[in-house]
Amino acid sequence: MGCQQDASPHSLEVVDVNRQRLLERFLKYVKVDTMADVTSSSYPSSVGQLELGKLLVAELQEIGLSEVEQDENGLVWATVLPTTNKDVPAIAFNSHLDTSPETSGADVQPQVITEYAGGDIVLNSDLSRVIKINENPELNQLHGTTMITTDGTTLLGGDDKAGIAVITEAAAFLVEHPEIEHGPIRLLFTCDEEIGHGTDHVNLEKLAATVAYTLDGAGANDIDVETFSADLAVVTIDGKNIHPSIAKGRMVNALRAAGDFISRLPREGMSPETTADREGFIHPYHIDGSVEQTMIHLILRDFQVEKLVAQAELLGKIAKQVEIEYPGTSLSVNITKQYRNMGAGLSRDPRAVQYAVEAHRRLGRQAVQTIVRGGTDGSQLTERGLPTPNLSSGQHNPHSPLEWACLDEMVQATEVIVEIAKVWCERS
Repeated sequence: MGCQQDASPHSLEVVDVNRQRLLERFLKYVKVDTMADVTSSSYPSSVGQLELGKLLVAELQEIGLSEVEQDENGLVWATVLPTTNKDVPAIAFNSHLDTSPETSGADVQPQVITEYAGGDIVLNSDLSRVIKINENPELNQLHGTTMITTDGTTLLGGDDKAGIAVITEAAAFLVEHPEIEHGPIRLLFTCDEEIGHGTDHVNLEKLAATVAYTLDGAGANDIDVETFSADLAVVTIDGKNIHPSIAKGRMVNALRAAGDFISRLPREGMSPETTADREGFIHPYHIDGSVEQTMIHLILRDFQVEKLVAQAELLGKIAKQVEIEYPGTSLSVNITKQYRNMGAGLSRDPRAVQYAVEAHRRLGRQAVQTIVRGGTDGSQLTERGLPTPNLSSGQHNPHSPLEWACLDEMVQATEVIVEIAKVWCERS
C-alpha cells in the first residue's frame, strides 16, 4: 500500500480524539511527583521520574506499541509501526518526564474547570493565588473550553506532562486507526530536561529518526524555531567561620559577600523580570550556604552565543570586585554549557518545520513560527544533528503555582501529531 494524497485544505474530520481519555491520562501523570533535583548525583535525579516511566511503559504496551522499554537511565522508548510499505523516513516525538525544581511538584491537586466562562480564576483564596486575565490575555480566546489548574500550592506539571499525554494519546489514536497511512514513529520520553540533562543519555542511532518534534510549547499552533542559548554559572564564595563572640578581625562572612555579589548584578535590561523578546538575561535562582562557604546558581541566557561569553566575563569581573571589598574571601565562577539556539540547526532539514506548517494548514489553522525564551530537549537534539522544532502542547505559566493547561489545546496538539505523520508519509 502507498500513501494517499490529500488535496483538501484540511482533514480535521478524520481525527476524532478521545478527549476524556486524554484528560484522564494527564490527570494521572500530574499526580506523580517527578520534580528534578539539581543537587542529586544520580540519573535520573528523582525516583518519581522512574515511577512515571514505568507507568508509561505499561500504557504503551497496552496500546500495542512495539519496542517499548524503560532503559537503564530511565528513558522511555517506543515505536508506532508503519502502516505503509512505502519507504517513509522515521520521525520522533519527545517530551520530558521531570518537572521544574523551582516549585514543588508533590501532592499535586489538579482542578478541572469545564465550560470556562471567562474572567479571573481563583485557585486559592487563602493564598491569594489567582490566574488573572490581565496577565493571561490568551484566556479571552478560550471561553467554553476545559481548563486544568493547580490548587495554588504546587505547580501543575503541564510542563511537560501535557506533552506526554498528547504524544501517548496520538499514538493510541494511530494504532486504533490503521487505515491512516504513516511511516515509523518513534516515541521518546526523557529525564531531567529541567536541569539541562534531558539528552545526556539519548542514543541517536537507537532513535533512528530523520527529524523529531518536542511537544513542550505553550498554547496552540506555535512552532518554536529558535530558542535561547544557555549556560549555567555556579559562583562559589569561600569565607572563614569562627564563633561570633571572637569574630572581630577573624571572621570572613561568605553570606554577606554573596549578598553583595547579587546586588551588583545588572537588573534593568539583564534580568528576566525586565526583559522580553530577544533580550538576554542573567538570573540568580538558587543560593545555598553558610559563613564558611556559599554557592550561587545562575542561568545565563541569550539568543547569541557571543553574548553568553560577555555575561560570563561580567560575572568574573563582579567576583573580583567582591574579593576586593571582602578581604579574605575567595570567589570562583564555574560555567557549564547547557544548550544552544536551535535556529541554525533546523536548516539541515527544512522539512521538519515545513511539514509541521502544512499539517496545521490541513487542519484549517495558521501555524505561527515563534522564538522561545527558554529551551527544550530539541535544542540539544538539533545541535547534535537531529532537527527538532518545538510544538504547542496546551500548557501555560510553567514553573509556577499559577500553571494551567487547556484540554482543548491538548486535543489540537494531538491532531497536529497525527497530521504531521500523514504529511511525512504523503511527501515521501
